[in-house]
Amino acid sequence: MVPLVGSRAAGRGRAQPAPRGSGQRGFTLIELLVVVALIAITSATISLALRDPAEMQLQREAQRLVALLETARAESRASGLAVRWIPKGLKSGDDFRFDGLPRTIQLPTRWLGDPVAATVENATATNPGLILGPEPVIPAQRLLLVLGSQRLVLGTDGLAAFDIVTTP
Repeated sequence: MVPLVGSRAAGRGRAQPAPRGSGQRGFTLIELLVVVALIAITSATISLALRDPAEMQLQREAQRLVALLETARAESRASGLAVRWIPKGLKSGDDFRFDGLPRTIQLPTRWLGDPVAATVENATATNPGLILGPEPVIPAQRLLLVLGSQRLVLGTDGLAAFDIVTTP
């Protein structure tokens, strides 16, 4: 008599597992995790590729301008000189300028990419730009940057550093 597979007479009272090719179908957990990871990576890549290049450039220009404004503000406080940022430069190639800085400090006067339109909120003929110092507390100021259809507002409350305030 030959012992039957799966019967108690065959061994320790347990049924033997069915052979691999006998109809069990499906995916293992590892296979499912690999597929989900590939879909996540693909969707992240696509979403980054679809980002508006003008938005990225305006963000980069805004961050750079914030750093330049804070550099000029710190130099103004350190030297005791009144410094202002003016949206248009004196030379035809300048996009903006810093008035009042010592000649030894040369900050950039051009945008990195396409020209950005900059408008100072509450600008007047006597004060067309931003006041950067030398006082530690300056007036609250805002600056609108526009590139194509993208807009960003930079500002300070007078005590804190300039930063991106909002996107109108």
